[in-house]
Amino acid sequence: MKIWQGYGSEHSANLVMIGKFEKAEDAQRVVEKLNTLRESVMADDADKEEPEVFGAERFSDRMLDALRQTGFYSLRPSELEQFLLEIDWSPEDNKVVVKTEETDVSALLKVLVDEGAMVEVFSAHVHKGSGFGRGE
Repeated sequence: MKIWQGYGSEHSANLVMIGKFEKAEDAQRVVEKLNTLRESVMADDADKEEPEVFGAERFSDRMLDALRQTGFYSLRPSELEQFLLEIDWSPEDNKVVVKTEETDVSALLKVLVDEGAMVEVFSAHVHKGSGFGRGE
């Protein structure tokens, strides 16, 4: 009998990322930019002919336009698939609150930092009662 040992991400992370801005208008503007970027990523995904379009080393013309429009210049092509995952973001006063079960959130972290946010990241599994986790 063989016993397999492996590592995976079958459990949910219940990750919370909070980007705090100086003004509520800044948080709203970042959410609108994130929505624009997600729409472009989803459109690229719908148009893709090959299964690993986001593993490519290049951006599509559509993505280049979206990146120029939003001003997000630090993202890599391989990070774009993160916008296809179940990640929710919303403005709450002067904050952008991101909630997800994923742990691969480098793209969102880059966006928040590049837009001037002070960022806090934590597991709502560990920090119960934060008011931000799933089911709170």
